[in-house]
Amino acid sequence: MPAALIEVRRTYSLEEEVAIIDAVHAALVSAFRIPPEDKDVRLIVHAPHRFACSPETPQPEYRTLVTIDCFAGRSLAAKRALYAQIADRLDTLGIPKGHVTTIVHDIPAGSWGLSDGVPAADVDLGFEVTV
Repeated sequence: MPAALIEVRRTYSLEEEVAIIDAVHAALVSAFRIPPEDKDVRLIVHAPHRFACSPETPQPEYRTLVTIDCFAGRSLAAKRALYAQIADRLDTLGIPKGHVTTIVHDIPAGSWGLSDGVPAADVDLGFEVTV
């Protein structure tokens, strides 16, 4: 049930945007072993002046930030796999690995309210969080 936000500094075509979203989701499915139908991924395109990055960045237009809010419990190994897969999958789409940063926010299940108004800690999520 992770919620992912992808932020970029350039405009992509509709097909490229969908491919970027699908790449991050596929990495989550593989590394965190979430069900494929559990998809909550957003993409925001910023004007470059609204998304500052280091002047040392060789191709600043490709700077990409992926932020993932998820239930606490994933192992460091699962997170390592996630970071690598996101970078690899985006690299195949032309976003250089060195331009991708992924941040994972671990949130206790009791601090995550579901759409029906109950905390995630009170329901069977249908998948294992401790991977």
